[in-house]
Amino acid sequence: MLLLLGAAFLAGMVDAVVGGGGLVLIPALFMALPQAVPATILGTNKFAAIFGTASAACRYALSVQVPWRAALPTAIAAFCFSYVGAMSVALMPKEQFRPLVLVMLVAVAVYTFLRKDFGSVDQSRPHTAFDTYWSLLLGAAIGFYDGFFGPGAGSFLLFLFIRFFGFDFLRASAAAKIVNVATNGAALIYFSIAGHVLWGVAVMLALFNVGGAVVGSRLALRYGSGFVRRVFLGVATALIGKFGYDTFA
Repeated sequence: MLLLLGAAFLAGMVDAVVGGGGLVLIPALFMALPQAVPATILGTNKFAAIFGTASAACRYALSVQVPWRAALPTAIAAFCFSYVGAMSVALMPKEQFRPLVLVMLVAVAVYTFLRKDFGSVDQSRPHTAFDTYWSLLLGAAIGFYDGFFGPGAGSFLLFLFIRFFGFDFLRASAAAKIVNVATNGAALIYFSIAGHVLWGVAVMLALFNVGGAVVGSRLALRYGSGFVRRVFLGVATALIGKFGYDTFA
């Protein structure tokens, strides 16, 4: 339990900055609860994650100008498709996704590393109807992925908000948190109905996840987009290592 609580705190801190908290907490849950089925691990993780993510989202909303016109349509589409993704967990082999996700993560990390100005300055423009369509499309894709598989969803969101809407890392992280609340909520509804949440463990993890989220969001707001960019590259590298090991080991 001490291992899980520590992992929940660290996951909340990382998730509040750039996403990717599942990279920390999900392996810890598999180690600590070897008898639990994967759906129960994912459901318990979603319960803890939604509280930490919501805490970080509130913190950002009070301190940063959140791009709601991009975030809300993305969140709505993500909510719907995250539920569909969670329903598909038992129907599709996840192993087929690993090589594709690995390639995308490498591309995202290399692109961000080579473009030193990427996300350093807010270059957003007035929101148009075309941008709303992009928001819905991105929300649908990321929502399904987060409900079905999950690892790296927050990091992909962060990258896409910068790439397609011109936000800096800080505003993109704020928008990503709004969407993450929606995806976690939809998947949690499904896992709860299906009985795949260990409530006693999940409540304790949620408390520590919120604590980590408070620390993470404070660090991001204090040190700005440059700090978020460095953490983003660190998390992306860790995800690449994990997916590479899982794919080729």
